Amino acid sequence: MSTEIARTAARTTMRPGGVREVALLAYPVVLTQLSQTLMFAVDAAMVGRLGATELGGVGFGGIWIWTVLCFFMGAVSGVQTFVSQEDGALRANTAGRWVWQAMAGVLPMQLASVAVFLWVLPAWLAWLAPSAELQAQCIAYVHGRAFGMPALLGCMTLAAFFRGIGDTRTPLYVTLAGNVVNAGLAYGLIFGHFGLPRWGAFGAGIATSVADWVYLVSIGTLFLRPALARRFGTRDVRVEWARVRRYLRTSLPIGGQWVLDMSAFALFATLVARMGDVSMAANQALLNLASFCFMLAYGISISCSTLVGRYIGAGDLGAAERSYHTSLGLALALAAVVAVSFVTIPGPLFRIFTDDPAVLALGGPLLLLAAAFQLLDALGIVAGGALRGAGDTRWPFLVQTGLAWGLRVPLVYLVGVVLAKGVVGAWLAELVYIWVLGGVFALRLRGGAWKGVRI
Repeated sequence: MSTEIARTAARTTMRPGGVREVALLAYPVVLTQLSQTLMFAVDAAMVGRLGATELGGVGFGGIWIWTVLCFFMGAVSGVQTFVSQEDGALRANTAGRWVWQAMAGVLPMQLASVAVFLWVLPAWLAWLAPSAELQAQCIAYVHGRAFGMPALLGCMTLAAFFRGIGDTRTPLYVTLAGNVVNAGLAYGLIFGHFGLPRWGAFGAGIATSVADWVYLVSIGTLFLRPALARRFGTRDVRVEWARVRRYLRTSLPIGGQWVLDMSAFALFATLVARMGDVSMAANQALLNLASFCFMLAYGISISCSTLVGRYIGAGDLGAAERSYHTSLGLALALAAVVAVSFVTIPGPLFRIFTDDPAVLALGGPLLLLAAAFQLLDALGIVAGGALRGAGDTRWPFLVQTGLAWGLRVPLVYLVGVVLAKGVVGAWLAELVYIWVLGGVFALRLRGGAWKGVRI
């Protein structure tokens, strides 16, 4: 084991895949994810002071932005799998090449998709039929976010590289810097402070786009620094189409899994939006709160993916499996803490985002459901990360697609609309879907088929 993490483990007598190793790699990722979630929560809290319609519009716009982008974000996240397995197999000097292969294969598709999305957005929103006021706020926010979308793809790709080599601190530091830029600009552009124009939802989108470009320039400079270039070949910008095809064969199913699942969730949000602006605002507040727990589990899953990939590359399947079990235990423990806070202080949590009495009335029931949601969601997220680290991407894509469209969407429609249980009923249906998905992923890992996957 000649990788950086393996050498660290040897010096400190850490057990491969044990709690200490997972925690040391995971905590910067968790902090990164939490800081990103905090950035969006701060934006939502500021926009929420403009009114429930503005808050709902930004939330709805954010959901559809992520629906369009998540295929490409999922595809470039595969860089982490390739880099970690190269590093574990003693081929670190070729690891940097995968960044350029990923960008060559994915960026042109993303640019074309964003252009089409911006063109069809007004007609699409009119067909979905939320309120006219909410549509206007949604379009304004999306237009503000548009010019930062290519930068966001680059950020995701480079962050995946650093995490693949076991450096989870660099993305953390760069994220914190970007968040400071976003917070200051958002405050100025939403409310018209610091001599800036008062742009409301559009200003929130512009602030996030600028922050994305600051992030990309910062992390790109670190990626190309001489020491890293010598060790990992980060300046080897040659595009080899055989490698691009190999990369896309493994990574596109990750993007497909993300986009089809997210499309199902976007339809869920659309059903909620058609229940009224108050329901959409309550849903957005809940999403911001639940995102903290999601990001905890997702951060741990990223470290789990790195360790699983690294130990598979090194031929140590026992350490790879142990990394998964340790990561799952940590994620469940943190999810339990969040769930307790949702049950005990629902009112103060919802008041972070709004003072609207009608929205607050939905907060208690929704947070009770969210408390149960956290543990089940953590199971599926960490198990999915372990499968990605192993390169087992096609099976999860097919299973999650089937469950999202065969169970999730019909059940949300049945409970939320047909049975008229509203936004609370829709989230109850989400709870059932997450329980089934997490259980299926856990069974896949227990069966051991992932150990024989080759990328």
